[in-house]
Amino acid sequence: METFEQKALDYYGEVIINKHLIHEAGFGARAIPTYVGEWILSNFADEGELTGASRQKIAAFLGRFLPTKGQKDEIKNRLLKMETVRLLDDYSVSINLHTGERSLRIPLLDINDAKVTGQIVDDNELLVTSGVWGIGDLFYVPPEGTRGKGAVWMRSLRPFQVSSVDLEYFRACRQHFTLEEWLDLMVSTIGFNPRSQTLVQKMVLITRIIPLAEPRANLVELAPKGTGKSFVYDNLSRYARVLAGGKITPPALFHNLATHTPGLITRYDAIVLDEVQSVHGDSAGELVAGLKVYLESGRYSRGKTMGTGEASFVMLGNTTMGEDKRPVYEEVGLFREIPNFLQETAFIDRIHGMIAGWEMARVTKDTPSTSLGFKGDFFSEILHALRGDAHYGEYVQQEMQLVDCKDLRDLKAITRLASGFLKLLFPDLKPSPEEFKNYCVRPAVALRQRIRDELHKMDPEYERVQIGVA
Repeated sequence: METFEQKALDYYGEVIINKHLIHEAGFGARAIPTYVGEWILSNFADEGELTGASRQKIAAFLGRFLPTKGQKDEIKNRLLKMETVRLLDDYSVSINLHTGERSLRIPLLDINDAKVTGQIVDDNELLVTSGVWGIGDLFYVPPEGTRGKGAVWMRSLRPFQVSSVDLEYFRACRQHFTLEEWLDLMVSTIGFNPRSQTLVQKMVLITRIIPLAEPRANLVELAPKGTGKSFVYDNLSRYARVLAGGKITPPALFHNLATHTPGLITRYDAIVLDEVQSVHGDSAGELVAGLKVYLESGRYSRGKTMGTGEASFVMLGNTTMGEDKRPVYEEVGLFREIPNFLQETAFIDRIHGMIAGWEMARVTKDTPSTSLGFKGDFFSEILHALRGDAHYGEYVQQEMQLVDCKDLRDLKAITRLASGFLKLLFPDLKPSPEEFKNYCVRPAVALRQRIRDELHKMDPEYERVQIGVA
């Protein structure tokens, strides 16, 4: 056992799990995120190990509560026969102010208009924001008369999430780890094997989760195919929403005027555009115009509706690699491979940093973690809780010293990204001056420098600058 694993057990105990178990458990055929699979494992694994008995319990649990999509009509038939059905699913609720109704979404059954009581929603507020994975008790109410409609109702919900986290204890225990040990614990928690990653690659992985810990941290990552760009957003946190290609509309992102419902940026901590090269905007240009305002100020407006959001914005795209294992378009402009409507320099300038995803190797059998790490649901809540702590930004503003950084957007971007690194690597706010400079400030500067370099390639009006660290 590595020293970071032993310390993780000693100081964090019950919120630590063997990350390799998720691969041994055989959840691959089930459409559940890693943090849900880890919740199941933590309840059925015998002292952190998968025994024959625990495998049988897990198989029985999945067979009982998580049927396959092909069994949906069988489940509906059971409901029609007035049986109470228990299902593990990703439940969410939408509110219609015109009708005064709450509509429950049950993805496994392809039902979007089930009914749920106000009490269940009050007890599980995430139903109306990011959604909740859990076991729901469902029953059917038949139609009244010939013109009535039958409806599926939820009687109760048992959510898969930690009820609370002790952020102060999490911070305090950081002091017992060296930086190398803590970095390995973070990498393993994300799901990657720290032994197979270089220091540069570990920092790329840490950078990927900054948007989950820092409000309105806007990033773009261009990387070769198969490097796991979207893995952490799909599997690490229920507060992230991944939009994979297709058409992205202003109503979906900001506010739907027809249904009077708030958009995704008000309901999630991070909005991720995956496969950005296949994203389509609107012909009127409202999407990019709205994004420019939001990325700059956190505000949005549609019609007479105005609002604010704290969601970070992330774009993930593939980049063509040359024989030298560098991006083919590095000299002429990396943004050539994203859609034209997203290439406006005023929009790109509002992205805080570019992750050098080309530094990552393709995912292989040796990539997944075989070490201990924080349970996904616990770590997700820690990241969510860290977003609201202003002490990290204040620390950065007091301690960071930059050279040749006169542009206000550059300064804001670097400050925000350095705050994100500080939260993730030094949550106890006790880095040495050199650690703060080398692991928080310099990486933040490098992320922003790539954006400035690309802007200069796209438009000479953006003068070439070289931001330094004092």
